[in-house]
Amino acid sequence: MDRMYKIGLYEKAMPKDIGWKEKIQVAKSAGYDYIEISIDETDEKLARLDWSDAQIRDVVSVAYGESMSFGSICLSGQRRYALGDKDETKSLEILEKAIRFARIAGIPVIQMAGYDTYYAQSTEETEKRFRKNLALGTAVAAKEGIILAFETMETPFMDTMEKAMRRILPIASPYLGVYPDIGNLNNAALLYKSDILADMEKGKGHIVAAHIKETMPGKYREVPFGTGVVDFERILKKLWQLGVRRYVTELWYTGNDDWKQAVNGASSFARKILDGFAGM
Repeated sequence: MDRMYKIGLYEKAMPKDIGWKEKIQVAKSAGYDYIEISIDETDEKLARLDWSDAQIRDVVSVAYGESMSFGSICLSGQRRYALGDKDETKSLEILEKAIRFARIAGIPVIQMAGYDTYYAQSTEETEKRFRKNLALGTAVAAKEGIILAFETMETPFMDTMEKAMRRILPIASPYLGVYPDIGNLNNAALLYKSDILADMEKGKGHIVAAHIKETMPGKYREVPFGTGVVDFERILKKLWQLGVRRYVTELWYTGNDDWKQAVNGASSFARKILDGFAGM
């Protein structure tokens, strides 16, 4: 079925110790169009940024052999090395390496973590460094034709679309956008007693893709779909109206034996809603 949207699977929904071929086959069997690669803050995942050109291309060739692709990178390693941290050289190096990885792999989008700093206190200095390094990193991405897009997070620095746009608009680049996590946005709306749809509207024209994730007040991850408080139908309909056509289901493998069923269930859950918008 040729749908008017694509849906990806977050890599960390699968055990980390299975091979790329199996991961790709699982995603394909579940009905996904692509995998979103994880480069998180662990040394193991950050080491991927130092892979040779040949190593990156070898992994991509495995996906192509299964008629699948890697559609995006989740650069959550920026929690450990945020753009506003004191170690500016390291944080910018991480971003530049991710851009290189994306260029070689043919991956169009890097989802960035919306933190100025995570393990330290936010200050005017962290904000200043964040803005400076964001401009530098965006320039590198623009050169390579890679789109950077901020995830809305669970901390006050960037937990709403409005706050994300406050950092994005001054850069004024077509290579910098927002890649919201709808579960995080929903929790922020509940926290601030605000209208989530009105907040989403503020990102119009700048929303690259979206994470489909379940949450509940105060809990931002590992909430099974359908057991939290996110109104997926309402939120995804708004994203669709705003022109968003790329989505990733975000769930985590936590040692559960039924992880394949969870992956299949997330795909079916999202597809059922998104397919309903086809005629809009």
